[in-house]
Amino acid sequence: MTARYIGLFGALFVLIVGVGVLMGTPFTVRLLVEAFAFALIAMGLNIQWGFGGLFNFGILGMLMVGGFAVTFISYPVNMDFWASEGPLHIGRTLVAAAIGAVLIFFAHRVQRLGITGKWRGAVIVLAWFIAYVIFRSQMDPAASYITSTAGWIGGLGLPVLLGWVFGGVLAGLIGYLVGKVSLGLRADYLAIATIGIAEILRAVIKNLEWLTRGTLTVSPIPWPVPNPQAYQAAGHDATTSFILARGGFLAVVVVVVLIALFLIHRAYLGPWGRMMRAIRDNYIAAGSMGKDVTGRQLEIFVFGSVLMGIGGAILVSFVQIYDPSSYQPINHTFIIWVMLIVGGAGNNFGALFGGLFIYIVWMLSEPLAQALFGGLSNFSSDMGWGAIPDIESRAVQMRVFVMGLIVTIALRFAPQGLLPEVLSRKS
Repeated sequence: MTARYIGLFGALFVLIVGVGVLMGTPFTVRLLVEAFAFALIAMGLNIQWGFGGLFNFGILGMLMVGGFAVTFISYPVNMDFWASEGPLHIGRTLVAAAIGAVLIFFAHRVQRLGITGKWRGAVIVLAWFIAYVIFRSQMDPAASYITSTAGWIGGLGLPVLLGWVFGGVLAGLIGYLVGKVSLGLRADYLAIATIGIAEILRAVIKNLEWLTRGTLTVSPIPWPVPNPQAYQAAGHDATTSFILARGGFLAVVVVVVLIALFLIHRAYLGPWGRMMRAIRDNYIAAGSMGKDVTGRQLEIFVFGSVLMGIGGAILVSFVQIYDPSSYQPINHTFIIWVMLIVGGAGNNFGALFGGLFIYIVWMLSEPLAQALFGGLSNFSSDMGWGAIPDIESRAVQMRVFVMGLIVTIALRFAPQGLLPEVLSRKS
């Protein structure tokens, strides 16, 4: 198994060197930054699926939440908002939300007053309705006022790394709420539920124009390290500036990924990891031995969501644009599942390898397919058969074909992934 680790990561290193030679250093560094961010997200999915056997097809929603978090934290302050009555409106909205939360809290405890059964249910429904009316009575005027006077709230102008942390915290909080609602479901039902919740998150973020700017893009998102413009201002040429800036960004992301890998691998090898695997393999037996199955599953759902949120924040920081319309299930859910399937579910290093390898293949598929179609088109023209039409769009579609081909080959020859989970006798 050690030889397989060395061989696969060595082959990956050779692939990266080859990409650097063919595509240039600036492109390769950019590719690696995004690949490590996706690898972090794949490690989050590995916690949920590989450790706990939980289907999560709502990855897209967590990435969007992480992207919004870093935008809100690190984007420069919008003085038009803070100089208006917008903060006052937001304060009133928060007070209304707090009143609604108190009403709901006490409604769930009316049985202490002797109200039980269907009457308790009626009180809870009524409390939710009143809370909703109170909240909307303040929220709607606030949203209209902010949109008409300042456009949107803007950011807080705080450090980007704080935005990454907030992205993880916010995604973890969303994951907690999602888990509380849906973890009672099993297998495919849970997958369907998470798809629906991700679409709800996407719809909410796209329509909260006063908070997220809706379908309008937000840019430029600051970097945690000097960007290329800063290096160019210092006298470096364009190519050197991109290499230095992206190299600095890559170093930060690699450190984040290695820290996450170290922590979750220690947890995986420890008693907590063994308990999670026991619940995954036979939750009925684990429950009969006194384990809180739902509580433990909620833990891993939250931990996985945290890594997804951080990964989403990193991606938005790097491209410097937050565009809710750009999130698509095939790019932000399907490909991450492919990373984990090919890399090896239940193996942290498999998730890391799959994240890096699949993203590199995904990004190279288009230019390679375009070059292939271009050569075939020239040959076809020379033979008098006519040129191949729509080469660019065909090349984009080849990405999906290549991913499907890789998954098919992996399922045929390595159904447990290239680096499958290894269970020792002690485990």
